[in-house]
Amino acid sequence: MTETLAAAERTLDATTYDCILLAGFGGPEGQDDVIPYLRNVTRGRGVPDERLEEVSHHYRHFGGISPINQQNRDLKVALEEEIAKRGLDLPVYWGNRFWAPYFGDALKELHADGHRKVLVLVTTAFSSYSGCRAYREDLAEALEETGLTGELRLDKVRQYFDHPGFVQPNIDAVLSGLRELEAAGKAEGAHVMFATHSIPSAAANVSGPREALPDGSPVPVSDGEEWYEGGGWYVAQQRAVSALVMDAVEKEFPGVPWSLVFQSRSGDPSIPWLEPDINLAIEALPEDTTGLVVSPIGFVSDHMEVAWDLDNEALETCEERGLPMVRVPTVGVDPAFVAGLIDLVEERHVASEGDSPRERVALTDMGPWQDVCPADCCMSRAKKPTIASAAADGGVGA
Repeated sequence: MTETLAAAERTLDATTYDCILLAGFGGPEGQDDVIPYLRNVTRGRGVPDERLEEVSHHYRHFGGISPINQQNRDLKVALEEEIAKRGLDLPVYWGNRFWAPYFGDALKELHADGHRKVLVLVTTAFSSYSGCRAYREDLAEALEETGLTGELRLDKVRQYFDHPGFVQPNIDAVLSGLRELEAAGKAEGAHVMFATHSIPSAAANVSGPREALPDGSPVPVSDGEEWYEGGGWYVAQQRAVSALVMDAVEKEFPGVPWSLVFQSRSGDPSIPWLEPDINLAIEALPEDTTGLVVSPIGFVSDHMEVAWDLDNEALETCEERGLPMVRVPTVGVDPAFVAGLIDLVEERHVASEGDSPRERVALTDMGPWQDVCPADCCMSRAKKPTIASAAADGGVGA
């Protein structure tokens, strides 16, 4: 029988990398890009252009421009500045899953520049198929399509949901939101909502490794599925981080109630997705709620789904019931977040063999998260090859 491991035990030895690949989602940068971009996102699902046009309104509202690409350009610059400050010789490349620059373009560029060992930074903090495994699948596919399989080694930095560099900026943001309500006399009786992307319940329930519970203990035969059916690691991680934030907030604003809510669901309405939707949750708040702080905890930048679903739809729902709302920022290019990402790099990268890597840090008992994902982690029906996954014999392979 295969030994069960806690996530913190699934590590790779530090080594010397040649460069960093910043892996993003991608987004359109003009009206003419919107439908081609949505075709990329929905490829293989048989969605006609007429339906894509119906769901393109939030991009059209902003001139067809998603802010996500510029945000990743800004993050790339910030990472390069932090790398230079630390004296690391690691150029940063950038590639996306669904829009230019694509993964394949970035891999060809860095390969042409002479790099062979690549450390991948993904712009998602939590574990799920769409937030981790899909990136690993698409990178493996890009290697195959570019003919660079065997030419490049791609290793992914661990998910960083409970790293101080991600948690502290979110603490600071929620505190700033509550202080804004306090200045308006609305903090007493306020509520904090942590908003994250809704995903199909079936996908949430298989998020993370299936073979062990968060502490590494085997899944009980009798009731193990009950834990996963609560949203798996995806929901557990986000609840844990939200609780960390509110524990810190408690010192200045004791007793503020909070909840984890979901946004941006799409697709067939008959398929269960994670709930409650943020708008329904706002409507269900007690009548004596005086103000609302919304923290987009599930996102690392203020991209389209934050700008539209929170700054438009959720705000309108609050206005309809006369409830003051403060939407606080994502981590973006907060210096603590940028420094934290390079801390994660230094857990894996050493200047020369024999050097000691940076100590792994985590603020929950779920972490530090794994470098290597077991074969059953965030499994999809497609069962495509991935990078950074454990083979059945315990090895590591694509």
